[in-house]
Amino acid sequence: MKLSRTFKALLIVTVLMFAVAAHADTDKAGWPSQLRFMAGPPGGNWFALGTALSEMWTANALPQTTSSSGGGVSNILNAHAKRGDLGFSVASLLGAALKGEADFQGRTVDNAVIMANLYTQYTYFIMRKDFAEKNNIKSVEDIIGKKLAMRFATLKPGTSSEFVVKALFEKGYGFDYKKTFQEWGGSVEYASYDGGADLLADNHLDCFAFSIGKIASTVMNIESQVDVVLLPVGQEALDKLSDAYGTVTLTIDPGIYKSVPEGAEPVKAVGDYTCVVIRKDLPESLVYELNKAIWEHKADLVAAVRDMDELIPEIALPEKIPAHEGSIKFWKELSDK
Repeated sequence: MKLSRTFKALLIVTVLMFAVAAHADTDKAGWPSQLRFMAGPPGGNWFALGTALSEMWTANALPQTTSSSGGGVSNILNAHAKRGDLGFSVASLLGAALKGEADFQGRTVDNAVIMANLYTQYTYFIMRKDFAEKNNIKSVEDIIGKKLAMRFATLKPGTSSEFVVKALFEKGYGFDYKKTFQEWGGSVEYASYDGGADLLADNHLDCFAFSIGKIASTVMNIESQVDVVLLPVGQEALDKLSDAYGTVTLTIDPGIYKSVPEGAEPVKAVGDYTCVVIRKDLPESLVYELNKAIWEHKADLVAAVRDMDELIPEIALPEKIPAHEGSIKFWKELSDK
């Protein structure tokens, strides 16, 4: 028994020595003792992934990382102002921030950059099936063509979801969605993922729009409670939004969701990338190690949010938006191997 305990003690010491050695050559000058990660609204993929990332970094000899709720707009502003260190957003939002447009009009944002693009982000327009059939609605264009009075919801202002929804109607269709929907006799409210799902299921909403990943449990949760349709967005509006903020056209493929079964037409949607935005003034060596840990523990992160399986070096660095020097170094080194 004594030998067994001694062996276990030696094994623990050996593992710890290897862990220390793995980081011994890393330049930690300027590293903070703690990092503040800003995730997303409770109930969504960002909230779950933010927790997983923070725990993973803390457990792997990187600064202790805390995770809190947040939003795509506020996370950029808070990173810039050093009220947080890093957090989730979407690439198009940072593009708008650096131009001082949309939610960032009149504001200077020069201390927030991309750490990494992680996976694609889709904007879903989910409508109750009974309401869609009653009004013969088969697309977002039909809503506009009929000037439909409907009870509409998205996530609260300051989230990437509300930004994309607002930008789509402004750039793609030429109007303010809140003002216009109310003029048509409808209503607009803001809800969490879970709250909006419940309102839709309880027939207190007709349409709920939000941005989330390709395989979203939130969408599946809604489908388990009420019959819905996923409305496609017209290509002309998609192209106008792309020209403005660099979004892309993605399709919700048949077979993922009950409302888009095998054999159905793919549903066109606004596409973007979920990214981590980070303070530009954090040390290059720290940001290099944060990226490295994400890549080395990708399988664990996929277990938290399946969309993380999309992460590959080819998508990690954006083409038109600035990335952190530590990120550029890591992902380029990985691509060259």
